[in-house]
Amino acid sequence: MTRTRTAMLAALTLVAGASGTALAAHSANAGAAAPACTVDYKVQNDWGSGFTAAVTVTNNGAATSNWSVGWTYAGSQKVSNSWNAKVSQSGAAVTAANESYNGTLSTGGSASFGFQATYSGSNAIPATFTLNGVTCNVDGGGGPTDPPDPTDPPEPGAKVNNPYDGAKVYVNPEWSAKAAAEPGGSRIANQPTGVWLDRIAAINGVNGGMGLRDHLDEALEQKGSGELAIQLVIYNLPGRDCAALASNGELGPTEIEKYKTQYIDPIAAILADPKYAGLRIVTTVEIDSLPNLVTNVTPRPTATPNCDVMKGNGNYQKGVGYALNKLGDIGNVYNYVDAGHHGWLGWDDNFGASADMFKTAATTEGATVGDVHGFIVNTANYSALKENNFKITDSVNGTSVRLSKWIDWNRYTDELSYAQAMRDKLVSIGFDQNIGMLIDTSRNGWGGTARPAGPGPQSSVDAYVDGGRYDRRIHLGNWCNQSGAGLGERPQASPAAGIDAYVWMKPPGESDGASEEIPNPEGKGFDRMCDPTYEGNARNGNNPSGALGNAPISGHWFSAQFQELMKNAYPPLP
Repeated sequence: MTRTRTAMLAALTLVAGASGTALAAHSANAGAAAPACTVDYKVQNDWGSGFTAAVTVTNNGAATSNWSVGWTYAGSQKVSNSWNAKVSQSGAAVTAANESYNGTLSTGGSASFGFQATYSGSNAIPATFTLNGVTCNVDGGGGPTDPPDPTDPPEPGAKVNNPYDGAKVYVNPEWSAKAAAEPGGSRIANQPTGVWLDRIAAINGVNGGMGLRDHLDEALEQKGSGELAIQLVIYNLPGRDCAALASNGELGPTEIEKYKTQYIDPIAAILADPKYAGLRIVTTVEIDSLPNLVTNVTPRPTATPNCDVMKGNGNYQKGVGYALNKLGDIGNVYNYVDAGHHGWLGWDDNFGASADMFKTAATTEGATVGDVHGFIVNTANYSALKENNFKITDSVNGTSVRLSKWIDWNRYTDELSYAQAMRDKLVSIGFDQNIGMLIDTSRNGWGGTARPAGPGPQSSVDAYVDGGRYDRRIHLGNWCNQSGAGLGERPQASPAAGIDAYVWMKPPGESDGASEEIPNPEGKGFDRMCDPTYEGNARNGNNPSGALGNAPISGHWFSAQFQELMKNAYPPLP
C-alpha cells in the first residue's frame, strides 16, 4: 500500500491577532474544536535510494493568501526537485511554500504538491507538520514504517514509472477529422498522435483551431474514469532547427527571453492548473536541437553557419534546460528529451558526445537530471524500427556489414537497438536508471511491395545489406517527405526492454516541408532536401533527396503523403 500519514491540529486553532499575524491559542475545550488543518503525506514510489511523495494540505482555519508547510526528517532524506510548491531544505528541516498560482487557501480549501528525494538507510515519514508555523499533531493514520506495496494501482494523478502503462492516449480530434476525411483513413483516425506547439500562437489556437487548454479539456473528456496520457511537442527554440530550413521557427537566434516568458511560461502555467492534475502529460522537448550542436558545427563537413551561432550563444541548451526546469516542476508532466535517431547519432564520434550534450542541457537554467523522465528517438523520422535481415555483427566474404555504403561504419542498424544503447549510455553518465525511451513509429513501417522477404544475396556486402534492408531510403540522411515510406507499428505501451512506448508523435499526413518555396507567416523556410529534384549535400552523402513532390509547408496537411503511408504500412492495415 501507499505509505501515508495524516497530521491534524486537533487542539489548536488559527486566530488573527491584533497585528494581523496568525497565532496559535490553547483552549480548555480545544478537544471539541474542529481541526484547524490536516496534512496528508503519502510516499508514492520508493526504490530504496529515493522516493516520490505527494502532500495535500487542507486549511480549516481562516482563509489565507499564502501558505507554508514545514516538517523535519529524522533520517538522511534530501529533496531533489518538486512540483506545485517551492520546496527548500536546511539540514533536516523542509519548507514547502506555495507557487504564485496556488497560494489562496480558503476555509476548507486544499492544496497539493509533490516532490522527489534521495535517502539512505530508513525512510520514516515525518512525525509532525506545520501550516504557516502552527504545529499539526499526528493522528493514528498509517504508520511511518508501512512498506509500499508495488502491486497497488497508482492513485489518480500520482507519478508513475511509465505514463503509458494502463492508460489511454489522447486522440487529437483535429488530426482525427483530417485522417477520417481521407479515403481509407477511418482505419487509423482513432490512433493517438502528438499535439505540436510549434509557435507562441499555438498555445491559444491558430486560425480558430484548438489551443492548449482546448486539447487538455478534450483530454479530460476522453479520460473518463480511467487514466489518460496526452502527448505535447514543445518546439519553438530560438534559431530553431539550424540545419534544416523547412522547420525554422518564429524566434531569432537571440530571442531566448521571449522563448522563456512568452512560450514556456504560459505553457507551464496552463499545465500546472489543478484542473488537469489527473492527466499524464507527456512532453517531447525540442526535437533536433541538441544533436545539431554536435554534428552540424565547425569543423564538421556538415557544419552550417546557423548551427555555429547557436552553439556559440548557448541558447539551445538554455532553452531546453529552462523548459525542463519549468515543466519538470509540475507533478503530472513527464519530460522526454529528443535524442535524434540512429542514422544521425549512431556513429562513435556522435553517440557519446550527444549524450554529454543532453546532460549539459538537463543541468542548465535550474534543470536537473531528475526533470528528465526519458528520451524519444526517431521523432518525425523514417528509420526502421528493427532490421531483421542482417545484424551489425554480420560479415560477407570476410567484410563486415559496417563497411557497406548503407551502414557506413555506424554501430546500429535500426532504432530499437539504438534506443536501448542510448538509454544505457545516458544512465551511465548520471540519468536515472528508470528512464524510458519512446520511439516514433509513425512513418517507419516500410511495407508494401518493396519490402524484402529475406536477406539480400551474399555476392557482396552492399548487395547483402541493400537487398535485405526494410528502410528503402536512398540514404539515411534523407528526412523530408520520403517516397515509399509507410506507417509503422501502432502506438503501444512497454513493447520492449527499456522502451516506454511506440508512439506516433509526428501526425501521419503532416508535411515535413514544402517541395518548393512558399511564402508563409510561420517563419518556415524552403529546404532543398524537400525538393525531389535536389541532388543532395554532405549530410546525405550527396544523394538525391528522395522527397515527394507538390508538398505544402511543414505541419500542413499533405494528402498524397497520407495515402502513401497507408499503402506502405507495416504491419499492413486491414
